[in-house]
Amino acid sequence: MIMKQDRIKGYQNMNVKKETLQFLKDIKKNNNRDWFSFNRARYEYVHENFVEFVQSLIDEVGCFDDAVAGNDAKHSVFRIYRDVRFSKNKLPYKTNFGATLIGKHSKSGVAGYYIHVEPGNSFLAGGAHMPEPKELHAIRNKISSDGKRFLRIVNNKNFKANFSLEGNKLVRVPQGFGKDDPMGDFLKYKDLVILHYVDDKDILSKDFTSYCSSIFKMMVPFNTFLNESSQNTSTFFD
Repeated sequence: MIMKQDRIKGYQNMNVKKETLQFLKDIKKNNNRDWFSFNRARYEYVHENFVEFVQSLIDEVGCFDDAVAGNDAKHSVFRIYRDVRFSKNKLPYKTNFGATLIGKHSKSGVAGYYIHVEPGNSFLAGGAHMPEPKELHAIRNKISSDGKRFLRIVNNKNFKANFSLEGNKLVRVPQGFGKDDPMGDFLKYKDLVILHYVDDKDILSKDFTSYCSSIFKMMVPFNTFLNESSQNTSTFFD
């Protein structure tokens, strides 16, 4: 049973607790409404822990990215409930906790930060996921016209050591750009997302907030480049 004093202690602890990872392991094995209803108190406890962790992360990231400063973690953390209306997968709950850290205003741009906590499959992400067509076209124009700077960012030694550039790609260079554009391979991307995978032991470490903050800080040049292409916002992850 989760006692009141335990909930208060959890609220004050800014680190991800082992109970949080354990809950995610358990819901993966018991992804049904009856189990969730019986374990709702556990869910509320670990969800609160994750929200508090994300708030501490927002506070750290806000020190070097003004667009994130002042965000409310309660609005940054995604719901655990899956939208199954148009999915063949009818399992009702996600098996991860996730949160997006992105600017609240239109001038902030399309790129932001994302944290995904899932036992055995946790990662930190940056960039633009599923940008709107207008935003994607603006990003492609930016890459095509300022290719040397983009290459300096993605070929940086620290960048390559910490991130992989991933995303859905077209087979051919998109219309509106020359087939022989030297940046053609990058123009094929429909999403431009950089990923940094994290082990469970790192998540449970006492300095995980600072670790995430340091990784996000290394994403700033990449995010800045993408955000310079457009002043609109888009959904980052869901």
